[in-house]
Amino acid sequence: MKLLPLLPVRPDWRPVARAAALTLVVALGAGVARAENLSIRYAVKLLGVPLGTATLVATIDPTSYRIEANAKLTGVATVVSNAKGAATASGVFVQGRVAPNGFATTSANSQTTRTIRIAMQAGNVRASEIMPPFESPPDRIPILETQKRNVIDPLSAMIMPVALDAPVTGPAACNRNIPIFDGWTRFDVPLSYEGNRDMAIRGYNGPVVVCSARYIPISGHRDRPVVKFMAENKEMDAWLAPVGTSHVAVPLRIAVKTLIGMLTIEATEYNVVNPGVAARR
Repeated sequence: MKLLPLLPVRPDWRPVARAAALTLVVALGAGVARAENLSIRYAVKLLGVPLGTATLVATIDPTSYRIEANAKLTGVATVVSNAKGAATASGVFVQGRVAPNGFATTSANSQTTRTIRIAMQAGNVRASEIMPPFESPPDRIPILETQKRNVIDPLSAMIMPVALDAPVTGPAACNRNIPIFDGWTRFDVPLSYEGNRDMAIRGYNGPVVVCSARYIPISGHRDRPVVKFMAENKEMDAWLAPVGTSHVAVPLRIAVKTLIGMLTIEATEYNVVNPGVAARR
């Protein structure tokens, strides 16, 4: 058998180079896509008079989110009540929308403490509990099981994903309907684009998108004057700002006209930390 001579072969480094480049791109992409850690402090006012404070803390990554909120009355409002509350929610992003997995809130005043829990799967309610339960008056409109599908809890409603091909502070941030179930009532909050403006607070100085809002009662409520007032109320809006590089918007200001006067929840401090971006600097 004749053996073929061993010829020197020039190594082909192209596959190695391509693999190295791909690895670098993936590594850099992973850094950008890491979780955004958000914290916002709000001032709550009624008719311009300080009523309380609220904080929101959230972790947002490309596939999921977790959010916590706390609120309490302060100043002269504590003469009437020392109410306070806390809430948590978590879920995933599915086809450009939030799909909650769970929600819990506890509110307390000098008379009672109440906890509401909602177990969900991809935005569909599996179970809910209120302890101690509310009294259910005979004129309360019952909630149908079909009305508990594809819904969002009140806290997850603060997270508003925006399509990747649209600006975060453009019309796409506003033009949506938010179907909310809070454990006791079911209502919709449709948002519509109104325009843009600038907002400057500690930690943020830039554009916000202004959305008009409406309240549409669905079920779980009673036919009372306050419900009719809110359903006809056209003086509601929300100002949304982007959260880092996540292509998600959150409210920096919410204004709602009430039977007493204008209620505002406005951010006084805003902070976003992206560990991936920070690590690359």
